[in-house]
This record gives sequence, C-alpha cells and structure tokens, in this order.
Amino acid sequence: MRRSAALASVTMTAVLALTACGGGGGAAPGSGGGAATSAAAPATGGTLRFLTNADFSHLDPARGWDGGVNNFYRLIYRGLTTVGAGPGAESTKIVPDLATDTGKPSADHKTWTYTLKDNLFFEDGTPITSEAVKFGFSRSFDPEAGIGSPYAKLLLDAPKDYKGPYLSGDLDTIETPDAKTVVFHLKKSFPDFPSALTLPNFVPFPKGTGAAAAFDSKPIASGPYKVASYQRSASLKLVRNPQWKAETDPVRAAKPDAFEWTFGLDAATIDERMMAGQGTDTDAIMGNIQGATVARVQAPQLKARTLSGLTGCTTYMSLNTTKKNLDDLRVRQAINYAVDKDTVVAAQGGSTLSAKATAIQPPTIPGRVDYDPYPHNVETAKKLLAEAGLANGFSLTLDTRSDPKMQAMSVAIQEALKQVNIDVKIKNVDVSTFYEVIGTPTQQSDAAVTGWCPDWASGATFLPPLFDGRTIVAKGNQNLAQIDDKAINSHIDEIAAMPDVQQANAAYGELDKQIMAQAPIVPLTYEKYVTIIGSNIAGAYLSASFSGGIDLVSVGLAKPTK
Repeated sequence: MRRSAALASVTMTAVLALTACGGGGGAAPGSGGGAATSAAAPATGGTLRFLTNADFSHLDPARGWDGGVNNFYRLIYRGLTTVGAGPGAESTKIVPDLATDTGKPSADHKTWTYTLKDNLFFEDGTPITSEAVKFGFSRSFDPEAGIGSPYAKLLLDAPKDYKGPYLSGDLDTIETPDAKTVVFHLKKSFPDFPSALTLPNFVPFPKGTGAAAAFDSKPIASGPYKVASYQRSASLKLVRNPQWKAETDPVRAAKPDAFEWTFGLDAATIDERMMAGQGTDTDAIMGNIQGATVARVQAPQLKARTLSGLTGCTTYMSLNTTKKNLDDLRVRQAINYAVDKDTVVAAQGGSTLSAKATAIQPPTIPGRVDYDPYPHNVETAKKLLAEAGLANGFSLTLDTRSDPKMQAMSVAIQEALKQVNIDVKIKNVDVSTFYEVIGTPTQQSDAAVTGWCPDWASGATFLPPLFDGRTIVAKGNQNLAQIDDKAINSHIDEIAAMPDVQQANAAYGELDKQIMAQAPIVPLTYEKYVTIIGSNIAGAYLSASFSGGIDLVSVGLAKPTK
C-alpha cells in the first residue's frame, strides 16, 4: 500500500498518527457508531474552512502519497480515472474522470487505451491533451520528483535507465497517436490498471512544467479549484478554476467558492473550537478528534455534528517467522489466541475509536471475508504452547513507536501474553525511524505493532505486499513476518492472472484465510475516524478511499455567506 499505517504524514483530514483502522465484522465507513453524512444538501458559494495541526506533505502529486493529501489533490487535479463520490461502497468504485471510460485493455491486459473527453483545460487555458497525460505520468520516474506512489514505476514499461522527462526526455512506451488518445504499455498483465490510475502520480501537466519542485508551491490545476495563496505550514487558499468545465466532471460537486486551510493549530485547541462552533468555525471541518474528546462528543448537541466510520486500514502485530520459537506455527497460533483484542481496543480509546480485528483485510475491502480464526482463548493458547514444548513460556521483544497510543496497545499485548507465560519486552523505537528499523530484517525484533492501508479498495494492494515471500528485501521490507510460503506465493500469482477484478477480490478474501492459517500476524484493530463538523457544513460523508476522511469533492455549506 501507500505506506504502513501511521507512516502517512499528518494532514488536514486525517491525524494519521496511525493510519490503521476498520471494524471487525463491521461495515464500510459511515456505519461505525455515528452519523455517516451531514443531512443538509450543500448550496453554491461561500468559503469552507479547515482547522488542522499539520500541513500537507506535498502539493506536487508525484511527491505526496497519503490519505489526507490524496483527498485534497482531487480539488485541484484530475486523472484519467478517480473513485466515486458518495459514502460507503460508492467511494470505492472506479469511475472515468478525464477519460471517456475506465480504459480499453488488450486481451492480455498489458496494453491500455484511453480517450480524453472534449473541453478539458488547465488553469492557464492550455488544453489537456494526450501529450500532457504522457508528460505527467513520466514525471514519476524522475529521481527527485517521483518520491510518492510507486505504481507508475511498478507498472509502466520503461527502460531501466529512464529518469523522467526532465533528464531522459519522452517515454516511448506511452503512445500518443493523436491529441485525445493515449496508449499505455505495461510490464505485465494488470487487469486492475484503472484502479491504479486513481493514484496522484497519474496526473497530467503541460509538457515541460514542474521542474525543481515548482508544483510544491504553485501547482497547475486541472480540477475545479486552483491555488490562490500558500504559506507553508501556515495557510492555504483555493479559489475557483474558471477553466474547469462542470459538464466534463460528474464526480466533483465544487459547491464552495473557496477553501481555506489554517495549519499549525494545537490538536486539543481544534477540538475545543469545533465543539464550541462559534463564528466562522460553523463553516469549518477538522481531522480526527483526540481520544480525550471522545466522551464529550456523546452530548446530544454534538452527536448531530459528529461523523464516524472505519478508516479502511488494519493495525496488527507482525510475528517474525524467522526468529526462534516464532518459527513454530503452534507458537504463532498460541499468540493469536492469547492476545485479548478487547483490551487493545480499550488502549486505543475504546469502541468509539476502534473495533477489534479478526481478518487481515478491513471490512472496506470488496470480497473480504468476515471470519475469526483465533477467538480469544487462553486455555487453547496454553495447550498449543505445551505441544510446542514451551509450557513454561519464553520471552520476545516487541518493537513499537514512542507514541502514547502505541505504548498503550503494546502494554495491553504484554499483559495478555503474560497470562500464557510469554514475557514481552517492549522496545521503543523513535517515530521518525520506526519504519526504517522494522523494514530492515537485520534490525527488526521478534514482533512489531504496525499497520497497513490499501492504495485502493482491493486485496491486491493489501495481501501481496505483506505476505509474498518473493518481496522480502534487505531494506524497506514490508513482509515483516518474513513468511515465504510456496502455496501462498502460488495463490498470489493465480489471483494476479485473473482478468475479472471482482473474481480476484473474492479470491483475495479466501487468500486472507489461507495466510491466517499460518498465523504470521495478529490482526489487532480496525481504527475508526471520528470528526466534528461545523453546524453550517453540508454534504459531508466519510470516504472509504481517503483514510476515512471527509470526501472534499462533495462537501459544502448549507447557507453560504459572502
């Protein structure tokens, strides 16, 4: 996926202190114990405001890559495809955006052809052509700019030494037979290519623009809004892009006249301001509330302004299958039975903020199977350990971030495993280096509390990155369990070859079961997104595609003021 849970930067619509989330046996975002949408329909006009503690990672879509900034990008950028606008499953659908359809594949799904709609323009009036699409895609290969989503480099056929348009010129494997037609040649068969194209690095730009991080301060908009002013870590204002044509864009409602962000606010201050709802804060939205605020939003007057649902990620404890004792399946299964997920949920702030996880994939993934292979049972755990010759227990080291929530979860795990004579030594790793440490097999310990979020709603971006043994690398490793099972690897290949995406997603649901039979991880929680909206906010709903945040393309004001 885009990154392990909590790796994503903290941005306006999501305090991604851990991007983990979901709901064991729950439903899609919007069903998790609070309102799914704001009742009123948005009117046209006014300024919608955002209160947030941190700036976006990057305004350049080839550089940024996390739930919050991906959500923001849809206001100023358009791609060939995008995700649908609507709560629940609607926000996981893949729909045409700049293209007339979601693409025409060759029989082997290695060549994809797209046709652009009419009347498409950048903010400066330059037409959006196939050449602009080609140029925008090729920016992902630039060693300086292409630091975001890896999917262009993973999927597009390109010479090994290709370094993007600024250093290497045109990418010949993207053909532009005319101004409205673009043909992509992929490295391998990829039936889900339309889903990959929803990611931010597949955004067109006028040829020759955007060098030297130019788009991080002044993007060139193709969406309904453009940047009017931007002060890094302080403020950002968007205004309407007059070159955007509503008739070409059924996804973006574009109701407000302007959007304004205020960055750098204390998180507790944001909560207090949103609960008070005074002045222009009635026209504001925020990110995830703080755990300390949860009890207070239960008041009737605040409940009506509170949205909650699953964020679409899974928090889990990886078990390093190469380590002594953990190389025994019975031990890994025993740990799964022994961990009391109810206490882990309590450590995260209770059921308002998370639900216990059972499967690897969260409930927001199509084809996901709702099952619980290891219900909490201390006696079963003890029996398995005895069978493994470890009735007297053993000790293991658990890597965790030096973050209060992660600390609390790790202590809950420590206390649970103490009941079966497993002594958990908690190793605190600095937040800034945590993913580097656990992603380096020579540095990771026996286990780690981490998480994963999909790049789009599919098992393809959830299970293979975490459990394909052929992806284990010396640095930047995502297969933290270091499991290399031939049957699992073979099943991954079989699913990847399926031309029908729905069939593939159903197969990933079964693969989830096959993987958990090997117990390489302990699914812990599906975190929920809980946020307060201003009393004048309308059309707000939580999106399954953007870490559970409010979908920015639909939200607006009930009664706009100038």
